[in-house]
Amino acid sequence: MSRRLWLPVVSGPLAPYATGYRLWMLERGYSPRSVVNRLGLLGQLSGWLEVEALTPVELIPEQVERFLERRRAAGYSRCVSAQSRSLPLEYLRELGVVPCAAPVEVAEGPLERLLSDYRQYLFEERGLCARTVLECYEPAARSFLSGREGPLGLAVLDLTAADVSGFLARELPERGIDTARTMASGLRCLLRYLRMVGLIELPLEWAVPGIADLRDRSLPRGLEPAVVAKLLACCDRRRTVGRRDYAVLLLLVRLGLRRGEVAGLRLDDIDWRGGEILVRGKGARQDVGEAIVSYLRQRPRIEDRTLFLRVHAPAGPLHPSGVLSIVRAACQRAGLPRVGAHQLRHTAATGMLRGGASLAEIGQVLRHRDQRTTARYAKVDRATLRRLARPWPEGGAA
Repeated sequence: MSRRLWLPVVSGPLAPYATGYRLWMLERGYSPRSVVNRLGLLGQLSGWLEVEALTPVELIPEQVERFLERRRAAGYSRCVSAQSRSLPLEYLRELGVVPCAAPVEVAEGPLERLLSDYRQYLFEERGLCARTVLECYEPAARSFLSGREGPLGLAVLDLTAADVSGFLARELPERGIDTARTMASGLRCLLRYLRMVGLIELPLEWAVPGIADLRDRSLPRGLEPAVVAKLLACCDRRRTVGRRDYAVLLLLVRLGLRRGEVAGLRLDDIDWRGGEILVRGKGARQDVGEAIVSYLRQRPRIEDRTLFLRVHAPAGPLHPSGVLSIVRAACQRAGLPRVGAHQLRHTAATGMLRGGASLAEIGQVLRHRDQRTTARYAKVDRATLRRLARPWPEGGAA
């Protein structure tokens, strides 16, 4: 028998907004009990405004922090965090009841001015999109130039090839192949820009070496079927989070999706009648479909059309890093060594290879743009390779 939760009564200046606040939180995926707690906090905040003779217009973050400080001093341990402060303010700002937060002041200085000009160059002259600039080129430039600010400005005129080599020697060993290549490419672009605007004289972009890719010298590492079964079995499908994690793992290990492709799936990408899934990336099995349906029966009902959502409020799209966290958490629950999401993609490929699929078919399923990427899996087809290997010569000269 379900228990009915008591809803606190809100009085005071914020009373007219209590009902809307409750519905707003439910739409964002907050549990009923959490809604009750936060609604009670709104009631206490409203009572505090009344005692302090303040109006909602005067409810700025500093005033809310004063209220929370009083709660902490009174011994309260729940609903005293920064999130507790920001949530009611976010709702009241949407209604226009309280003023918007003051814009964050951008730090000024030679480095920030140079990075601002560099961003403008990348947008206007190179035609790069915002995501590429902000996630690839600017971080490389900021990392390389940070620490070079002095009382006389940004010390770049005296840059040498040794500075470039020393930076790469410190940064690249801790990075994977793809991120190392991104860092090197971003650094070359920055050095060309610095020379173009006259901040350096030497063509130091030639001091950035090519990044060797040694991945083709090793075998793609897939998981054995028993390990995959153990990984899937550790998901508690009685809970929403378990159903979500189970569906995510199946998409990785059965269909070979990339983690970004899993995070980017939307409800409209699934054709239930045709049994097809539209993958938004570089390029169905029945158990995968059943797992997705099982998750959708308990998926939070919010307006966002992304298929997989975060389980903690506020509900929203699952980030690619969240997909990686799901894989690693499953490994921990199953008592297995940690693996990455891409290793499950390798598992899908090696499984198809064992089932008799050709390399061309595997490349089509995995949406490889280059046949050489798929050719790596020929190394794990030991049965075929054994027929090609020449016998070892017996005997020999003494």
